[in-house]
Amino acid sequence: MDLTSFLTSLGTSFAIFVILMFLFTWLSRKPGNTVIYYPNRILRGLDPWEGGSKTRNPFAWIKEALTSTEQEVISMSGVDTAVYFVFLSTVLGILVLSSLILLPVLLPVAATDVGDKLSINATSNGTFNDLDKLSMGHLQEKSPRLWAFLIGVYWVSFVTYFLLWKAYKHVSALRASALMSPQVKPEQFAILVRDIPAAPAGQLRKEQVDSYFKTVYPDTFYRSLVVTNNKKVNKIWEELEKYKKKLARAESIYAASKNTGNADGKRPTNKTGFLGLCGNKVDSIDYYTEKINELIPKLETEQKATLREKQENAALVFFTNRVTAASAAQTLHAQIVNAWTVTEAPEPRQVLWPNLKIKFFQRQVRQYVVYIFVALTVVFYMIPIAFISAFTTLDNLKKLLPFLKPVVNQAAIKTVLEAYLPQIALIIFLALLPKFLFFLSKAEGIPSQSHAIRAASGKYFYFTIFNVFLGVTIGGTLFSTFKTIENDPNSIVTLLATSLPGNATYFLTFVALKFFVGYGLELSRIVPLIIFHIKRKYICKTEAELKAAWLPSDLGYGTRVPGDMLIITIVLCYSVIAPLIIPFGVLYFGIGWLVLRNQALKVYVPAYESYGRMWPHMHVRLLAALILYQVTMFGYFGVKKFVFAPFLIVLPILSLLFGFICRKKFYRAFQDTALEVAAHELKELPNMEQVYRAFIPPSLGSEKMDDDQFEDAQSHVSRAGSFA
Repeated sequence: MDLTSFLTSLGTSFAIFVILMFLFTWLSRKPGNTVIYYPNRILRGLDPWEGGSKTRNPFAWIKEALTSTEQEVISMSGVDTAVYFVFLSTVLGILVLSSLILLPVLLPVAATDVGDKLSINATSNGTFNDLDKLSMGHLQEKSPRLWAFLIGVYWVSFVTYFLLWKAYKHVSALRASALMSPQVKPEQFAILVRDIPAAPAGQLRKEQVDSYFKTVYPDTFYRSLVVTNNKKVNKIWEELEKYKKKLARAESIYAASKNTGNADGKRPTNKTGFLGLCGNKVDSIDYYTEKINELIPKLETEQKATLREKQENAALVFFTNRVTAASAAQTLHAQIVNAWTVTEAPEPRQVLWPNLKIKFFQRQVRQYVVYIFVALTVVFYMIPIAFISAFTTLDNLKKLLPFLKPVVNQAAIKTVLEAYLPQIALIIFLALLPKFLFFLSKAEGIPSQSHAIRAASGKYFYFTIFNVFLGVTIGGTLFSTFKTIENDPNSIVTLLATSLPGNATYFLTFVALKFFVGYGLELSRIVPLIIFHIKRKYICKTEAELKAAWLPSDLGYGTRVPGDMLIITIVLCYSVIAPLIIPFGVLYFGIGWLVLRNQALKVYVPAYESYGRMWPHMHVRLLAALILYQVTMFGYFGVKKFVFAPFLIVLPILSLLFGFICRKKFYRAFQDTALEVAAHELKELPNMEQVYRAFIPPSLGSEKMDDDQFEDAQSHVSRAGSFA
């Protein structure tokens, strides 16, 4: 890519960003769009505009983002979001401090060298240009100028160590402060108990659990909730909820029909067959009411049967104070590792109920099977891609779907399909990949939503690093380099090092596209806006349906964090080889900080709260990116035949040592709650009955059923001790 093409690509991306930013300013002023651009504030009962839409200028959102405090982010979007901004700030700091030395020193050193003839022929596929002259590839072999680049590698490494250490301390303080909150949080009074042994003859499961914990914690044990197999009752409950929504929709349609000039209105009807396309035609309101009346007693009967007959080998145990719960969660309760396994309870909204019954050794086996499967997917993902590409050729489609022949044989359509069909199939496959990895993570037996997202995020990170960064750098996936590696297994570092300079301009444009177009679309929210207005006009008939149409998601850490990690990996690995990439990395994380700060304060609503437990995983992956950078630089200095390249060997060792020290010093407080934190006083005594009921699954809750009907799975020990 020559300089003109690069500047054209950059200018186009910047123009798109500016257009999208002004589009955001214009669209966000419209009163009908407030639910898209300010849903978080609306859900909290706050004024969307804080001063009126007409007084806002196009850059007001930037000022609001810059002046917002960390506590405001926590109050609006939770500790996890605040921790994510610590990550963005840390990475931004690493790049800014690195640039203070690398840009003014390395760029002149590279540009003023006479140039390496070998590099001219070997980099950028023979298109060596002005951008390449600003890179390390322009230096001659064995040049003493390489000392400046070697010192630059050390500078970036030590800046990273310093800022990561500060960030770890800050996040640890954030987590402790949140857990010391005087507000009552149900999960802080509960523990999750798995691998409960078979109950003795003549004793119910709940009696076994109550007896065990009442003996160990006689003064603070409150009661227990035995986990049940809710598959059947969930199905009935979901069907009941579906008919309730349909009834509300039918009643809304009927009420609207009275306003069209017909005082009696027109009662809606539907067919009872498949998808409402066939079967008897019935009055919708009467039909749905009848279905609801049939399902209510059926649900109540199944609830009783579930609580009595479908108890599993897991339970939630509640205590009257936080210290006992925190202590119990990190205490060994049985001499055998696969009995009475105790951990902290997740938030009620996070619990993955079907996973709680999975036994200890089954979880271990599942974990290793998933790891092996993911490793094979990462390495050999080209196999399903090749299958999809082969499947989606026009010839195969004609064979499988003969009725498409008249359409695809038309010249114009055939040309378009041949050009884009395999790529569309590939895009769909890659879009489904995060969901697939999340499914695999849940299959490990993980008990909570946030834990599963963290696990899926890790898998997605290594996938993107291997197949996007290394794949593009080396020239495809390892399929194309197996022969080279087979002949010389030690050549992989050299192979990576020699491949990096030739892709510098590619990754420059890649990063620019990500921050200009990606964050422009994020800010403008064009796609959610269009979908909302289509649903509001043609689909939504009730207030509940309308709210569901605009209700926002969370920040999406499972895919957002790996995406950011890919960018920092790219920028780190090129920071010394092609320092010009650093300003692009600064822009990516700087603009990302601004845009996402706005979204966190006004748009996204957290789906869960894990109090910063994602941070240790972010820290480890940042170190992995740093080690990849250090190893790559060692290889590239070897390619340049620099005799002092072995001086870099110490850096990966230092990185591993730094990670080991951080883990030993900080990680335990993220795995468990420190007792000094749990001992902090509460604002008021907790209502233990409300704490307990927060964990009852919706399908087992019923206004008509009192506690006596739940006694089989839900114990009543120490009920007199509940707080008002």
